[in-house]
Amino acid sequence: MKENPEFPLVPVGVGPWEGQLPEGEHWDAELLAAGDTRNVVDRYRYWTHEAIVADLDSRRHNFHVAIENWQHDLNIGSVVRTANAFMAKEVHIIGRRRWNRRGAMVTDRYQHVRHHPTVEEFVTWAEGEGLRIIGIDNFPDSVPLETYDLPENCVLVFGQEGPGLTPEVHAAADATLSIAQFGSTRSINASAAAAIAMHGWVRRHVFGQGV
Repeated sequence: MKENPEFPLVPVGVGPWEGQLPEGEHWDAELLAAGDTRNVVDRYRYWTHEAIVADLDSRRHNFHVAIENWQHDLNIGSVVRTANAFMAKEVHIIGRRRWNRRGAMVTDRYQHVRHHPTVEEFVTWAEGEGLRIIGIDNFPDSVPLETYDLPENCVLVFGQEGPGLTPEVHAAADATLSIAQFGSTRSINASAAAAIAMHGWVRRHVFGQGV
């Protein structure tokens, strides 16, 4: 990439390790020698990919996230990135297997992503895991996310950008929640809705904030 003199490129990450090399199996010898420019927090600098995933797996939260993908929804990458930030257990893609990974910013390497070809298969899986299915959409029977006591063990489901949740997911959901809006638009971006809902779970079950 050619550097613009008015906006010089800012180095990303850290350079080669300075001083005596640390000991431990979680360190990556190549990264210690060459530097680490990955999109990871400082805690994981110079760690191997496998060590990072293992550490995340030991601390993941009890909520899952699912999004329907019938028309190659461009929001999925952003949803995966946010799910990684809020430490979701897994992200579930319902419908088409292929999705645009650009918005994930490589976080899909650290976030478990599972595919379900049909709504029926997804619902069967969720029921088998004892997870309550919570849809997020603006339906006449939706209740406000802001006043709903999100269950600890659940899967938050988001529909395709535009049409929203399919009737099949709506029918299978234990509850469907809406997000309060105050402007002229009828809806917000699916990835933005996912971030709000995930943070709602974190506020309730990590910080103990009531509704």
